[in-house]
Amino acid sequence: MAQLSDRISNMATSQTLAMAAKARELKAQGKDIISLSLGEPDFNTPDFIKDAAIQAINDNYNSYTPVNGYLELREAICRKFKRDNTIEYTPEQIVISTGAKQSIANIAMVLLNPGDEVLLPAPYWVSYSAIAGLAEATCKELPTSIESDFKITPEQLEEAIGPKTKMIFFNSPNNPSGSKYTKEEYLALAQVLKKHPNVYILSDEIYEHINYEGENFSIAAIDELYDRTITVNGVAKAFAMTGWRIGYIGAPEWIAKACTKFQGQITSGANCIAQRATITALDAPVSNIQYMVDEFKERRDLMLDLMSKISGFKTNTPKGAFYIFPDISYYFGKTIKGKTINNATDFSMFLLEEANIAAVTGEAFGAPNCIRFSYAASKEQLKEAMRRIAELLN
Repeated sequence: MAQLSDRISNMATSQTLAMAAKARELKAQGKDIISLSLGEPDFNTPDFIKDAAIQAINDNYNSYTPVNGYLELREAICRKFKRDNTIEYTPEQIVISTGAKQSIANIAMVLLNPGDEVLLPAPYWVSYSAIAGLAEATCKELPTSIESDFKITPEQLEEAIGPKTKMIFFNSPNNPSGSKYTKEEYLALAQVLKKHPNVYILSDEIYEHINYEGENFSIAAIDELYDRTITVNGVAKAFAMTGWRIGYIGAPEWIAKACTKFQGQITSGANCIAQRATITALDAPVSNIQYMVDEFKERRDLMLDLMSKISGFKTNTPKGAFYIFPDISYYFGKTIKGKTINNATDFSMFLLEEANIAAVTGEAFGAPNCIRFSYAASKEQLKEAMRRIAELLN
């Protein structure tokens, strides 16, 4: 019998992708599924970016790209970091990858050794723990709750750091909770991190522009942490370019070089046409994509209003991204329509089977009392989804 490696056998399947696949399967069977499971904007890529891609095709960009990306794109990323994040990077500190997920995997692979510990403030994006596990590190979750707006405290961080702690992953605005750390909160956490010079910080800022309140603040802008922070970003979420697969990092040069070396043996350089289009996307004023952010904010407010009418749903007010992450633990132990709901996974399957709504269990994100709904869908779909859930539960 064929034997798979322990590496793949021990790896969890991405719950977001699994739920999306299940929803597609049921749709194909003719069921009227409303999928609120995937973190994917439902807008088209803006025309000015598409035009740049068409121009690149007509200009015959069709060759292998440098492993770390076109110099012109790395320069555009440096301009973007300076403009939006007040961080100074040189092109040698930038590496472009096939999506921010690959950027994160590169970082884990070049910095983590077997037995190193990674701190994951929970809830965290599903792939963080799997990627750290692939690098043979161990994960320590730092639990939060809806009461703390899903954010860790400096005291919690101080207590969690141990002799084997090598990295901490931050994600703000956060997937799945939509919570966002303020500048003051990051400065307070930085006071703890300054005392632990061997701990590296991965700051995943992929949702930075989908932000409804105040400025976004980057940890690498804190001078004392600049030399051990890796800033991860990409164009998927803010520019509705999920399928274009462009992510990037800004990092200390020695880390960037290591990521380039690693990527050179895995995928080499990212797609040439997508890179040329990304130069145009990043050089454009951020106001060009404000219409999407405004629409997401309206949907967030709609979802919060509709959820407030569903008994047993406890919500915070997400400050960014396009998710709502209600605490639904009120339903644990209850039997509805002959089905007993023991946990969030049961609850998400119950919604899929009884209301044809696809959402993702909070267990996948390290928050077992919650469930994630993406509101990257039309208002009509969101209203219908919440109507079905209310009818089922009320």
